[in-house]
Amino acid sequence: MAKRVSIKDIAAAAGVSHSTVSRALHQRGRMSKETRAHILKLAADMEYTPDAQARSLVMGKTHTIGVVVTTIADPFVSEIVSGIEQAAQDAGYSVFLSSSHADPERELTVVNTFRQRRVDAIIVTASQLGQHYSTDLDDFHVPVVLINNQGEGDYLYSVATDEIDGARQATQYLLQAGHRRIGYIGSPRRPYSTQRRYQGYLQALATAQLSAHPALFITPTAATDVEVGQAGLRALWPARPTAILAYNDMTAIGVMMAAREHGLQIPSQLSVVGFDDVALTEFVTPALTTVRQPREAMGYAAMEMILQLLAGEAVADRLFPCELVVRQSMQPCRM
Repeated sequence: MAKRVSIKDIAAAAGVSHSTVSRALHQRGRMSKETRAHILKLAADMEYTPDAQARSLVMGKTHTIGVVVTTIADPFVSEIVSGIEQAAQDAGYSVFLSSSHADPERELTVVNTFRQRRVDAIIVTASQLGQHYSTDLDDFHVPVVLINNQGEGDYLYSVATDEIDGARQATQYLLQAGHRRIGYIGSPRRPYSTQRRYQGYLQALATAQLSAHPALFITPTAATDVEVGQAGLRALWPARPTAILAYNDMTAIGVMMAAREHGLQIPSQLSVVGFDDVALTEFVTPALTTVRQPREAMGYAAMEMILQLLAGEAVADRLFPCELVVRQSMQPCRM
């Protein structure tokens, strides 16, 4: 295995001090153009590559970011991470990724592992701890930014979408299409976000001067979002909803699967609306009407916030709007 070329090797070849080589490689300090050009050419000819670990010890920075996601199997996560990685790479940072599985203890374990690996900052998606980071921020010693915080209370640095308005838009659209018995299926693993989306659902009903029927709201316990949707439809169907707003797209797909088991036609017998607008929604049959969250933009904004915090700049929370995307899974009520 060939020996790694060091700054000292280049210095010996150039007949200068290793500090002069370091200044030339990092474009710092005074020296003649000829000397700088000679050193850079030698570095290229000798196939020199910087030692990132050594540089991080000198600079006190690792140029790495830890990202905690619920699970890599969640299609909502991929574009969030894509936005983070794009902004990180633009700034010369690497990303470590780990899953919390929506478990607060595991989330804290992952965060502490990242701290031990000396990451410069941490981004947490769908955090179950929320306020914990705000109250204990001094103990973390690195910036922590939350995306779609699932914990109660305010947090110092966060990126989120206006979930309340997104659910209100979806429910209002169903109401305008003549639906009056609209079911809502929430997520037992994300109670805070479930309640915010339910709040938007209630606002739309109130504007239409309708009361929420208790039998049309459910948060069934299941291992996956798809199974939550399947269990949700089975539990709601005796109340005969004409439409269902699901917590997210995978829950909505579970509803559609259970509807087929019941011999129900979508959308003629049941309209279904999801939340998130993951890529799969365009390819299910019928294509799913949903509420779009700008996931890549959210990830990019979180990383931008991290860079501002690392530079000692003031930051403000970001709240992105949601957008209703109408496809073929809903139609006007004919009952």
